[in-house]
Amino acid sequence: MRLVLIWVLLGVRAGAFNGVATFYIGTYTDKSDSQGIYVGTLDTVTGHLSTLKLAATAQDPNFLAISPDHQFLFAALKDGVGSFKILPDATLKTVTARPVAGSGFCHVGLDRTGHALFAADYNNGSISSFPVDDGVIGNVASTMAFTGSGPNPARQKKPFAHSIYVDPLNAFVYACDLGTDNIWSFKLGDGSKLTATAPPAAKVPPGSGPRHLAFSADGSFVYVVNEMGVSTSVFSRDKSTGALKLLDTQSNVWPGDPVAGGTSAEIVLHPSGKWLFVSTRNPGHDMISVFAIDGNGGLKLVQCVPSPVKTPRSFGLDPTGHWIIAAGQDDNTIAELEVNPANGHLSPTKEMAMVGSPVCVLFVPDDMLLLH
Repeated sequence: MRLVLIWVLLGVRAGAFNGVATFYIGTYTDKSDSQGIYVGTLDTVTGHLSTLKLAATAQDPNFLAISPDHQFLFAALKDGVGSFKILPDATLKTVTARPVAGSGFCHVGLDRTGHALFAADYNNGSISSFPVDDGVIGNVASTMAFTGSGPNPARQKKPFAHSIYVDPLNAFVYACDLGTDNIWSFKLGDGSKLTATAPPAAKVPPGSGPRHLAFSADGSFVYVVNEMGVSTSVFSRDKSTGALKLLDTQSNVWPGDPVAGGTSAEIVLHPSGKWLFVSTRNPGHDMISVFAIDGNGGLKLVQCVPSPVKTPRSFGLDPTGHWIIAAGQDDNTIAELEVNPANGHLSPTKEMAMVGSPVCVLFVPDDMLLLH
């Protein structure tokens, strides 16, 4: 029996060395003909994309997260949160559909054990936590409502929680609040218990509207993409207290490039730690930008490449760091860019696929799944 198990594990694990990476697409179903969550594969040697297929039916499964053991996928849904079992063929079986009254969840994050789920509620300006047991999402364990406003009366009359993340050491939770320019921080206790840190938040420049963030590999730096500021802020992080200190903010576009009407969206750190990628949505000027990261965590803009999709709300970087798949929310397309391993520069390829209103691209880390 043990010998059989070893051969099975070796056979499955071989998928990671055969150059196949699996990714999931979160979508808006009420704005297109999408039916839910889709799945596809990427040949990490050639860059070829497979045909996408429906993995699970769901209502507005926008942003996604995968459990540390790669057994379950979690999603922010139209009226709550949901979990799905990842099947051998990479399709999904619904485990939990947890409705939450009045919610407007737009982002989810898991702790590093996979036993606590966190969700950011944009409409209510709050975050919620849920216990997780073998993929099953329990009832809401706690809700933290934010307070305050920002200087932009059109977008910042109240808090708007846009995303939530657990740090690499599984000690602190951070939430980007577009409405107050705050990055709120919490100490992660037993289970899904959260306690506000002191100070409770750090701020980006006024009116910037923080949206998403990325941690350096060791957790010493935090990079925040500012939606309204079309910029990226760099924070140093005290790993013992969770406190953030603003070091710098850089524009996501070249001087003279159109900024008015534009909004930045996604941010992803390259696994080498050398480059940071951000997307900006601006009609006629959609782009993905590349920052080089120096030895002190500082940023230098090195490239702005026209986006191969319209309104690049999100994008995902494959586990090898060689390919990016961008989601075009307004042209119902995903498209690929190649990453130059020498300098991080991006080059659009001809690989693309159609899917209704894609808003999130999530690769399975160290992929062990193959589609047939």
